Amino acid sequence: MEDAAVASPVVREPAMTDVARLAGVSHQTVSRVLNSHPNVREQTRLRVLAAVKELGYRPNRAARALVTGRSQLIGVIAQNSTLYGPSSLLAAFEIAAARQGFAVSVHRVPELGRSSITAAVERHRDERVAGIVVIAPTASADAALAGAPAEVPLVTVDGDPDRSAPMVSVDQEHGAYQATRHLLEAGHETVWHISGPPDWFDAAGRIRGWRRALDEAGAEVPPVSTGDWTAASGYLAGQMLARMPEVTAVFAANDHQALGALRAMTERGRSVPDEVSIVGFDDVPEAAYYSPPLTTVRQDFGAVATTTLDLLLGLVNGAETAGADAQPVITPELVRRESVRPPRRA
Repeated sequence: MEDAAVASPVVREPAMTDVARLAGVSHQTVSRVLNSHPNVREQTRLRVLAAVKELGYRPNRAARALVTGRSQLIGVIAQNSTLYGPSSLLAAFEIAAARQGFAVSVHRVPELGRSSITAAVERHRDERVAGIVVIAPTASADAALAGAPAEVPLVTVDGDPDRSAPMVSVDQEHGAYQATRHLLEAGHETVWHISGPPDWFDAAGRIRGWRRALDEAGAEVPPVSTGDWTAASGYLAGQMLARMPEVTAVFAANDHQALGALRAMTERGRSVPDEVSIVGFDDVPEAAYYSPPLTTVRQDFGAVATTTLDLLLGLVNGAETAGADAQPVITPELVRRESVRPPRRA
C-alpha cells in the first residue's frame, strides 16, 4: 500500500496587519508610512520600516490602487533602440520611479509613428497606469501625440520645443553652443559639424547651437555632414573631412559619431588633437578612454528622469502647470578632455 502524499504547508504572505502588530501601531499608520505621509513621527516610521524588512512584506499594488484610486504603475513608451541617450534615460527613469514606490511598464515600439504610439497608449490605459511618459525625440512621434486622450496624465521627454504640452527636455542648443565656443576659443577659425538625423529634435537643436556660436563669432558656417548617430556614419563623414586640409575642428552630434571621425582622421594621417580637434556629445562611459580622451557634452539623465517623474506625479495629483513649470529644461555640461588643442599655424 502506497503512503499517502503529505501535503506541503501553505506559506502565507505577510499582510499589513502583521506589520502593524510587530511594530505596535495601527494598520492605518503602516499605510501612512508606506505612502510617505508627512504626519508620521520619525521614530514610528523607522519602527514600521524595520518591521516591513523583518517580515519581508511587499505592498499589494492592486489593493492600494482600489483604496487610493491611483495605480502605482507608470507607463513608458519608447522606441526599440540601443542608442545611448534613450537607453540611459529609460534606465534612469525606472530607478527614479522605484524610489517613489512606482513600478514601470515599458512598451517599446519599432517606430515612433501614429499607429504604434496610439496602440501603446491604449495598452497602457488597459493596464490602468497612473500616467504615461513618452520618450519622443522625433517629429513623427510628436505628431502622433497630438491625438492622445486628454484624461490620461502624459509627459513627453525631448519632444517638439514649440509644443505647449507638458514636456521635459535637455537644452541641446546650449550644449552645442558650448562645444562650438570651446573650439573657437581654442583658436580655430571655424568648426565643421557632423549632425544626427534631420527628423530628431536633438539633432536640430545641436545644429542651432553650433550655427549660433559661429554666427556670433563671425566665423564661416561650413556645410553640415549628416549622420545617423552611429560610429559608422561618423567614420564616413570623417573620411571626407580628413581629406580637407582646412578642417581643423569638428563638432560631432554624439560621441559615437566622434569615435568614427577619430578613426577616419587617424587613418588619413591627421593627428587628433595636433592637427584636428574633435568634440562629441553625450559623454558615454567610454569617452574618457578614447584615444585621445574625448571632450564632450554631458547630459544629466538622472536629473531628466526625476524632473519627468515629478512633473507627471504633479499631473496625476491634479496640479495645474503652465509656462516654464510645464516644460522644465535641463542644462547640459561641457566636459573638457584632451581631444581639443589650438590649431597649428603655418
